Amino acid sequence: MRITATIAIHQEDDWYVAKCLENSIASQGRTIDDALTNIKEALELFYEDNDNTPELRRQFITTLEIAV
Repeated sequence: MRITATIAIHQEDDWYVAKCLENSIASQGRTIDDALTNIKEALELFYEDNDNTPELRRQFITTLEIAV
């Protein structure tokens, strides 16, 4: 089975945190590449243990500028 996941990455101090927007699974790494490698492993383990086919909804992501 192949799944396409939407991953958001943000920096917290010296770490990059990667979060899957479809199921809220998260991981981290010292670099963006490390964070992506770690979230991929976390998702593979999650879906390996999950007997059901995931119900992934299509995500639409944008930016929004506001005046403050």
